[in-house]
Amino acid sequence: MAKGTQHASRLCANAPKRPVNLSLNADLVARARGQTGNLSELVEGLLIQYVAERQAEKDARAEALRATVATWNTFGDRYGAFSDEHSTL
Repeated sequence: MAKGTQHASRLCANAPKRPVNLSLNADLVARARGQTGNLSELVEGLLIQYVAERQAEKDARAEALRATVATWNTFGDRYGAFSDEHSTL
């Protein structure tokens, strides 16, 4: 990807790279290195995808909750609440 492009929503594509330590299966790393010229780029791409998928799931849950609240509010506005008949307030 070209420098300065967005990889995922709200991800700073210009953020500096930094070394990290990971404990990975040595055979898996060897096999992956045999299939890619840039293991760091591959892992970064997988992390971008993972973060984007988790964010999409979080956004979907938030939207479902918002829709549920709106539905209950509409129901309450139209029919009131059972407790309204019994409230002493």
